[in-house]
This record gives sequence, structure tokens and C-alpha cells, in this order.
Amino acid sequence: MIAPRIKRLFLLLIVWLFVGSHLDLQAQTPRPPTTPVTTPAAPVAPTAPVAPTAPKPPSISNPVGPLVNLQIGNGNERQNLSTAIQLVIVMTLLTLAPSLIMLMTSFTRIVIVLGFVRTALGVPSAPANQLLIGISLFITFFIMTPVWNQIQEKAITPYMAEQINSNEAMDLAIEPLRTFMLRQTRPSEVDFFLDLAGMGRTEIKDLPMRVVLPAFVISELRTSFQMGFLIFIPFLVIDFLVASTLMSMGMMMMPPTMVALPLKLLLFVLVDGWQLVTRSLIQSFG
Repeated sequence: MIAPRIKRLFLLLIVWLFVGSHLDLQAQTPRPPTTPVTTPAAPVAPTAPVAPTAPKPPSISNPVGPLVNLQIGNGNERQNLSTAIQLVIVMTLLTLAPSLIMLMTSFTRIVIVLGFVRTALGVPSAPANQLLIGISLFITFFIMTPVWNQIQEKAITPYMAEQINSNEAMDLAIEPLRTFMLRQTRPSEVDFFLDLAGMGRTEIKDLPMRVVLPAFVISELRTSFQMGFLIFIPFLVIDFLVASTLMSMGMMMMPPTMVALPLKLLLFVLVDGWQLVTRSLIQSFG
């Protein structure tokens, strides 16, 4: 009696385990999504085509605040060069300004003569190069002031007042410089460059700057070296006297420059050498 009951419970247990595992497997397997069934929409009747409209220009809203307006000149210059060409000329002049100061003014003669003075004294570092160039520039400004005043009156002021155009202002500004350079230039130098240019005899007013400028530079170099030679003579005499004195005393091992340098400095200070040199330079330009 008991055995059949045990068999029946055992079979029920096996059936219950099988059914539970089957239900768990069905719950874990994913099901494909169901797609909703939609009914097709009714066809829409076609509309008549519309004519294309012209594109509208983009509208730019006015910014709040003042507008920035960049303008060079007032726009009513007469017979002037264009603004771009004027800017190029101005930038070129600023780049070549040191060369113009050295070559078209009295700077060349002054700086060379002062360099000869320093070398003749035997002190190559006193005064320094910066100080020597500064002294030369200030003396150049002093000598060239009348020329620059003429350029201001004849060219710059009328041009700023719009009485003349830029070409006329350039011609009027070059004329005082041409007169100054020709006054300091030897005729032989001018004839030399005229022959090289193949121009022959030419009136002074018709001389081009390509002839006047190199003739002026060569003439300035020649004049400055002549002045330097005259400056060297008294200091050279002192060197000869000191060297002969030391040799006669049997002090051949003593360098003559050590004894001559204080004597040259003493002589230069007693005669007020810097004032004499500066006066000679200024008077040499007439």
C-alpha cells in the first residue's frame, strides 16, 4: 500500500519539475516586437506649381554705436599720386633716412674728421662711437637748419595747404638740397660724373641728382681726408719728439706711446681742441 503511494508522489514531483523548468525557459526567451498595423493613408491631390521668387539680399542690421571710417586724404587732391604710391614712397624714405642723412648732408665730413681726431690722439675708444655719432648729428642739424627751413617754406607748407601737388612739392624740396650740395662740390667731380653719364656740358640748374649726389659724396670724402691730414701733423710731431728723446736717453724699452699720450692730451686740452675742430668744420661749409 505504501509503495504505490510513494511511486505516485515521485512521479508527481518529476512532472512538477519538468513543467516549472519549461515555463522558466519560455519566460527567458525574448519575443520579437510586434509591429503595429497601420492603415494606408488616402492619396493627396497634387497642388499647382508656384513660380520661383527672386532671392532677397541679406539684410544687415545697423550696429549700435558709431561706425569706423578709415580714410587717407580728403579725396579732392588734384594731380597727386595715388594713396598707395604715396605710402610706398613714405615707407621707402623712412627706410633710407639714415643713408640720406649721411650722404646728402654735412654728416659725412663731420663724422670722418672727428674720427681722425680720436685716432690722432691715440685713444680709439674715447669718445665712444655712439657719442661721436651723436655729436656729428647735432652739428649736422646746426649746419643744415637753413636748408631745412627753405624746404619747409617752399615745399612742405604749400603742400599741406593744398596749394601745390606732390610732384611740385618734391621738386621744390630737392632744390635747396641741390644748391647746398653743389656749393660744397668741386667742379672737377661734377665734370667727372657728367663724362661717365655721357651728358657733356650741362647747366647747373639742369644737373640731375644722379650726378650731383655721387659728386658731392666723393668731394666730401676728399675734403674730410685733407682736414684729417692737417689734424694729424701736430700729434705726429709730438710722437717724433718723444721717440727721439727716449732714444737719446737710452730708454729704448719704454714705449713712446705711453709718454706721448699724456702730452698729446695736454696739448689738445690747452688749445681747446674740440672747439677749434668744431669751428673749423662749421666754417668749412661757408
